Amino acid sequence: MATETPEFSMEVVLITGMSGSGKSVALHALEDAGYYCVDNLPPELLLQFVSLERGHKASRLAIAMDVRSATSLPQVPEQLKALRRTGVLVKSLFLDATTDTLVRRYSESRRKHPLSQSDGTNSLNDARRALVDAIELERELLAALREDAHVIDTSIIRPSQLQSYVKSLISTPALQLTLAFESFAFKRGVPTDADFVFDVRMLPNPHYEPDLKALTGRDEAVAHYLRQYPEVGTMLRHIDNFLAYWLDALARDHRSYVTVAIGCTGGQHRSVYIVEELAQSFSSKWVTLKRHRELDALPGRFAATSAGWLSS
Repeated sequence: MATETPEFSMEVVLITGMSGSGKSVALHALEDAGYYCVDNLPPELLLQFVSLERGHKASRLAIAMDVRSATSLPQVPEQLKALRRTGVLVKSLFLDATTDTLVRRYSESRRKHPLSQSDGTNSLNDARRALVDAIELERELLAALREDAHVIDTSIIRPSQLQSYVKSLISTPALQLTLAFESFAFKRGVPTDADFVFDVRMLPNPHYEPDLKALTGRDEAVAHYLRQYPEVGTMLRHIDNFLAYWLDALARDHRSYVTVAIGCTGGQHRSVYIVEELAQSFSSKWVTLKRHRELDALPGRFAATSAGWLSS
């Protein structure tokens, strides 16, 4: 629940996540926003580095860590707690993507995964298997950091959209639960960053109305069409009641971020409308963000090349 925002001596944004998921893109977004950014900082140096920059009167730091520091990553959760005890506002972001997406990005760029044991002489099938194994091992090594962070799925969004997501997240008030509503298309997969997923594919579909097909759930004509059906209102009430009951409990459990994903077939009409309605409903009580995965990926939904994600 919203409370007064306390004063902090410094803000630290920690960026972790899967190799190839866009950590460098996120770091560039924070640099543009005025943060002093450091890439691939060894976890052993985190506390000393923050102390040093605090002595230099720095107020906003962004630090990226990845699996290249695997042996010392288990130290990070306790280090973040130590920073918070000294009055540092810590925001933790974890960038993720599906295994197929990461394999494609590495295959297109011909870069080697940091955990890959392949020497490049294996067959294509063996090389892909080695890459998949490295990615799954990375997931295991980073699981604890993912658990305590806000997760952003970069599988089908563009680098520029990731930058927008990051900037919106860091602008949210301190020590308040941030509620992110996200629409998506089931045919492109369930977002890996979702805490709760609701399926609205059983609702009437504006896609089959010629005058509405090219519009989206943000257009009044689509909203008017959906409001005519009692089951749409029933779905909204059910989701609203579920979240209203459990969000207070999540906030008491010190959750910083909750992502609610609403899915329909194409991610254009029904899920977008439901997200817009829910975001408006909950914005008076919680810090609320909204994303439309399929709409945000346009135009050029498939135009994001591996170079945009593997820049470091």
